[in-house]
Amino acid sequence: MDIALTLLAVFVVWHVLRAKYQRTHIALLGRHLSNLQLERHMETLTQGYTRAIKETDEMRQLQVLETYAQTERAVAAQIQTLATSIQKESLEAASMVSLPMCVPYAERFLPAITRDFRELLAIHAVGLRYVVDNEDGLDAKGRAFHLSAELYLFQHSCHWFCKSKAVADARLAVRHQVTHQKVLESVSNVTRTAYQDWLKKH
Repeated sequence: MDIALTLLAVFVVWHVLRAKYQRTHIALLGRHLSNLQLERHMETLTQGYTRAIKETDEMRQLQVLETYAQTERAVAAQIQTLATSIQKESLEAASMVSLPMCVPYAERFLPAITRDFRELLAIHAVGLRYVVDNEDGLDAKGRAFHLSAELYLFQHSCHWFCKSKAVADARLAVRHQVTHQKVLESVSNVTRTAYQDWLKKH
């Protein structure tokens, strides 16, 4: 009975600490997003790309995709603004756990299992701008496909920072019916290489 009560107490304490820790991360990211319109722009693009790709007429598909050029530039600029803004935060405040589950305050006693969210946002900013500027010379459909993957991965990173990697993986599967690995395979080489290097740090 004593063991059961002890385990229950440990679980309750961990749950409370986890909730507090996650609220801190959500609040931090929320402050930096408050003056941006990223969520609305991203929703516009992901829905628009899906509609365009379903078009059977290639000319109509191109016309639809061209209407999102301004929104694409806005998203790229705002993710860069976010990445620049969050550099003001300390490493401790911007640390995230690399394990699937949330380990509250791991940056204080297990820094080896943490990664720097500031660096990750910088990777997303560079990668998204690379695809928006179409540095690889992709056709319109291929470019939309890669941009969708860049946005999904960025969204995954934000959920990972705020909650945990397991939660981010689940949300990606539920909202977009795709795995984290598939998204990573679908982003540009610029993003994928930098992202994988970031994962291997420590």
